Amino acid sequence: MMFFDQDIVRVRAGMRMDRGGNLIPDWSPDAVSRLAITEVSIQPTTATETTVPDRTAVVTGWHVQSQPGTDLDIRAVDRIEWNGMVLEVDGEIARWTDPVEGGIHHVELDLVRATG
Repeated sequence: MMFFDQDIVRVRAGMRMDRGGNLIPDWSPDAVSRLAITEVSIQPTTATETTVPDRTAVVTGWHVQSQPGTDLDIRAVDRIEWNGMVLEVDGEIARWTDPVEGGIHHVELDLVRATG
């Protein structure tokens, strides 16, 4: 049985012009927008560790799923705040269609955090 009892915050970058006149993401605190997203299920998926001289890198992953009938305003370029961490969206967002009624059945996405 899956429980949809966790909350996340979607963080989306604003945009700014660089010196070359190109629009680039702006992750400064005043430029980002935040959206509270409630009632999702978050489960751990992976953890890898790579040791090289002077560094141990650890990559940890989580899988997020929305309740049936719920779409999420999350893009692959967004970040997610959860459990005191800032996580990167890993890959594209999977929006599953309802085979009977059409529309969105549920949404799934993966998150990662690299440290070290």
